[in-house]
Amino acid sequence: MRIAVIGTGYVGLVSGACFSEFGVETICVDKDQGKIERLLKGEIPIYEPGLDALVEKNAKAGRLSFTTDLPAAVAGADAVFIAVGTPSRRGDGHADLSYVYAAAAEIAAALDPDDYTVIVTKSTVPVGTGREVARIIRKTRPEADFDVASNPEFLREGSAIEDFMRPDRVVIGTDSDRARQVMRALYRPLFLIETPMVFTSLETSELIKYAANTFLAAKITFINEVADLCEKVGADVHDVAKGIGLDNRIGKKFLHPGPGYGGSCFPKDTLALVKTAQDYGSPLRIIETVVDINDKRKKAMAERVIAACGGSVAGKRIGVLGVTFKPNTDDMRDAPALDILPALQAAGAMVAAYDPAGRHEAEKLLPGVEWAADAYGALEGADCALVLTEWNEFRMLNLGRLRKTMNSPVLVDLRNIFNPEDAEMAGFAYHCVGRPGRVKKPKGEAH
Repeated sequence: MRIAVIGTGYVGLVSGACFSEFGVETICVDKDQGKIERLLKGEIPIYEPGLDALVEKNAKAGRLSFTTDLPAAVAGADAVFIAVGTPSRRGDGHADLSYVYAAAAEIAAALDPDDYTVIVTKSTVPVGTGREVARIIRKTRPEADFDVASNPEFLREGSAIEDFMRPDRVVIGTDSDRARQVMRALYRPLFLIETPMVFTSLETSELIKYAANTFLAAKITFINEVADLCEKVGADVHDVAKGIGLDNRIGKKFLHPGPGYGGSCFPKDTLALVKTAQDYGSPLRIIETVVDINDKRKKAMAERVIAACGGSVAGKRIGVLGVTFKPNTDDMRDAPALDILPALQAAGAMVAAYDPAGRHEAEKLLPGVEWAADAYGALEGADCALVLTEWNEFRMLNLGRLRKTMNSPVLVDLRNIFNPEDAEMAGFAYHCVGRPGRVKKPKGEAH
């Protein structure tokens, strides 16, 4: 089989590489000539563990190629995947579908009327987008033989390849039996490992994606609010999460407290679903509240740091561990750091940071931040250590060494990666999220 993937962003590149690993001849298309040239040289424009090796392997095997020539890629393809961006539209929060519709028009112009083609929306799109894509194609090429399908992605940044190769489920929305047959053939390797396949309508498939992401965002927001209550009553949020997560109806995932969710999906998808629901006169009050709480939580985190520093950070040096929205990615989109660090700077703090993968992107978004080559360098001479991203390498840091390199041993752990007793034994005044108040004043100052 042969497919074209329009867009070489996160979803398009990962999906294209993984389909080629299935043995499908895959051509990835992008308008950005520079990005295509980099990919042809084997340079991966995003940080995703294992993706470089997967691309190299399948490119050498001749199954994966890259081009800016959309018509050539679409010609003869059994399926064409639209995997372009759908960012939040300025002003109203709706998903910006201009890239999707532009891609649909270009695909339509390139279709061979003698060949049957399935046009697949892989991008995250609101309900009704698939029907509009079909309308655009039909208007542009009335004689084209095609169907439109929805095939939302459920890839987690940092583990996207595993998520594609061994997913919890594959969702395919289409009204066409021919399209179902094509999609079954593409995903045949997953049928062989008995992956659940959910075949449904276009509208249902589109809503499944948004409903899944907003539910997970709500789960994160719920445990964050429970964490705040735990701090008031002296309970431990991790034990609460374990206690409720062992209930199979709830599950243990996404019950980790922190400074609020971010990334490329949850912020824009929750907002887009809220707007869609309002437009259809069926508002989702729970999700509206989730969006509001999360926005306020990220902004409030700077106040926690200031309070831990005695009520003022003016003239103080804050050493930051991690700035990406989660570990194992370089993605800075809607990362809590983008709210917290500027607020600390505005309060008079000097900020130094280290992130294993995010510096290149973060430097553009966080002016005035000093960047260190490692975690210990970021905390040298700091009056406060601030953990914003739970990279594994931070979990095994030598707390005794950190205390000695810092000017004042204050540790604000917004991801709860350290054990409170260990931090206190190392001499830190330790501040975390949703665990009993165990903060002790440090014994003396570090040298």
